[in-house]
Amino acid sequence: SSSLSCYIMNHCFGSCFTMMIVFFLFFYFLLIHRFKETRKDDVWLVDFYAPWCGYCKKLEPVWREVGAELRSSGSPVRVGMIDATAHTGVAAEFAVRGYPTIKLFKGDLSYNYKGPRTKDAIIEFANRVAGPVVRPLPSKQMFEHIMKRHDVLFVYVGGDSTLKDKYIEVASEQIINTYFFSASEEVLPEVVTLNEVPAVVVFKDGAYFVYDEYADGSLSSWVTKERFQSYLLIDGFTLYDLAESGALFFFFFLPPRLKNLIQRVTTEYRDHYNRDFQFGYMDGNDYINSLIMGEVTVPSIIILNASNEQYFLPSEPVETMEQLIHFMNSVLDGTSQAQGGDNFFQRLKRLAYDGKSTVMSVFRSSPILGCFLFGLPIAVISLMCYGICTASVSDDASEDLEPLQREGLTEDEEEEEEEEEDVGQGQKAPMELKGPNEPGKEELGKKNMKSKKVD
Repeated sequence: SSSLSCYIMNHCFGSCFTMMIVFFLFFYFLLIHRFKETRKDDVWLVDFYAPWCGYCKKLEPVWREVGAELRSSGSPVRVGMIDATAHTGVAAEFAVRGYPTIKLFKGDLSYNYKGPRTKDAIIEFANRVAGPVVRPLPSKQMFEHIMKRHDVLFVYVGGDSTLKDKYIEVASEQIINTYFFSASEEVLPEVVTLNEVPAVVVFKDGAYFVYDEYADGSLSSWVTKERFQSYLLIDGFTLYDLAESGALFFFFFLPPRLKNLIQRVTTEYRDHYNRDFQFGYMDGNDYINSLIMGEVTVPSIIILNASNEQYFLPSEPVETMEQLIHFMNSVLDGTSQAQGGDNFFQRLKRLAYDGKSTVMSVFRSSPILGCFLFGLPIAVISLMCYGICTASVSDDASEDLEPLQREGLTEDEEEEEEEEEDVGQGQKAPMELKGPNEPGKEELGKKNMKSKKVD
């Protein structure tokens, strides 16, 4: 009876365990299937994370604030999180290769977020992408209101045309970066004059610029370059976006006199340098220091080509407009010497510099932690090398002592020692053979002693 009860209990436990696994798998696939189905009807903002990722943990409180504000504002965007390490199939389907990865799903389309991981920036991205690709501006009041809210504004003016189809196509690709609007010619400010309609106009820096297909090339490349202000603060995320424009980047570190000089160039010489240069400034010099692998004095002027990581420095201090124009022209015509680059030697050099900078920053911030992180491995390696060297030295010393010990031995003692060594190695000493009537060594010795006594 006891064995029967044990069998029943084991059978029931195994059945319950199997049912739990089946239920878990069913719930898992149901959840994934529900997300895939609902994401086509709803707008989802999803954070793909890994539990061990430090950046993901830092984003988590910001992500809760994003969800709460979007929910309270009545936004149609639904906010969620997916553990990419647990749901590897979903992560692979949406090409998640790093953590955290923020994606917005809208119908069959997905948009990657590449901006700063702040609440305001993420909410602005979600509201921009979740809305219409091209937003209409029906009145002058609405146009003026939008002009006050945005630094850069793209507007399509006119009715249906081939240009409008291209504009909608470009807007679908670039909606992750900026807004796109449409308006009639009557809605535009009175200062705006267009030679022909339809047209695409960008409003920025207190002025407006009209797209010219023959002079500016494709509409997509023109939007990519014009979506930045002529003079802006450049950080790591902006630098990543600027790399897509293909322009030479022009950095400088304030003081005010250089700021005024650069702003004059952006307005007075826009037609000459707008296609080749993007003007901006950086608050710090950490990125430039890592680029040139040295210290840049502040203020400084530098021209960077992000496509190949080459940079140019002026041969003399820039104080006037003429000196600045001469420096820019020397870069364009190739007379200014390029430095840096992305070749193999430069990459190794930059890797060594970054490693050195990391070690120095660790020691500056926490000397005790730096000594522990770098001192412990060095100590272990040193002990291992010491042990190997001392072992080899002792073996060599023992080999050198053997001939010295043998020098003070007679021939009979050396023969006896060799016989002992052979016996110690498992070899038997050879036995002397003697015939039946042949006297041994002991008997010969006794006879010799007797003969000496007789003598």
